[in-house]
This record gives sequence, C-alpha cells and structure tokens, in this order.
Amino acid sequence: MPVNPNERSILGVPAFQTLAEAVDATGPFDMVDVFRRSELCLPHAQEAVAVGARCLWLQLGVVNWEAARIAADGGLSMVMDRCTAIEWRRLRVRR
Repeated sequence: MPVNPNERSILGVPAFQTLAEAVDATGPFDMVDVFRRSELCLPHAQEAVAVGARCLWLQLGVVNWEAARIAADGGLSMVMDRCTAIEWRRLRVRR
C-alpha cells in the first residue's frame, strides 16, 4: 500500500495520507518499506513503531542510525541500505 500525502494513487493503487490511515483501511503491515532520503526517515520509523509493524526497511542508499534505534527500541526488525527486489531475487536463487 503506498503512503504519500501528496498523491491519491500510485500506479493505479490508492495511496494513503499516513501509515496509520493505511493500517486502519487495510490491516496491519509486516514491513514498512521506506523510499526517502536518509535524513527524512525518523518520522517513518516512529510511525512504523506506532502502528505495530514488524520490520522497517530502508531502501538501497538509505541509512539512518537514529531511525534504526527507534525501530529496534520499538521491537521491529531493521534493514538498511538494501533493495527489496534485489534481496528477493537473491533469496529465490538460493532455493
């Protein structure tokens, strides 16, 4: 589910204003995947903890140690500087 306060839909999928709004509409998230500049990640880490996500994933090139601390302190698994698509392909090859 895309979350972007500036968009109503992304690639034809309805976008939500906030992560909390998305959770209210669709149910809980296992992973919050963040595509933002590193310095903009703190609020997303806080939101992920607040909605009870299980993992905060910062995409390739995105590193924010304070966001990682917030996620870890909130009980979330944390991934930084990794691309979900690359990791998915890598894991599928190993099967």
